Amino acid sequence: MDRNGIPLAVRLSAANAHDSTQLLPLVDAIPPIVGPRGRPGRPRKRPAKLHADKAYDYPALRRALRARGITPRIARRGIDSSERLGRYRWIVGRTLSWLLGFRRLGIRYARRADQLQGLLHLACALICLRFLAPTTA
Repeated sequence: MDRNGIPLAVRLSAANAHDSTQLLPLVDAIPPIVGPRGRPGRPRKRPAKLHADKAYDYPALRRALRARGITPRIARRGIDSSERLGRYRWIVGRTLSWLLGFRRLGIRYARRADQLQGLLHLACALICLRFLAPTTA
């Protein structure tokens, strides 16, 4: 997700799959960034940096992110405190709570992966719609 909490890409995985195995396919699924025209140089295809917690602290992931032109901001296990991530992590927690606000995702009525993937994409589209058309009351 971006710094506003808008999901950029989503991926459905098994409950017993480690998060670090899903990072690179998820980064590759992010669509190209469309910026303002007229700026010099090649337009960016991916985000400039990625914030992650200690679960993603592997040298191979750091190298793969740098090879893609992304600066990894990953907390190091045994060295960095989890408290420093708070200013960025609350955005992730807020977006996950928005997703779980859709009851069918939170309770998981759908047992088939294709149905759950469709509900997940629909929930992300509705979250993006809230940012595009805010309610005026």
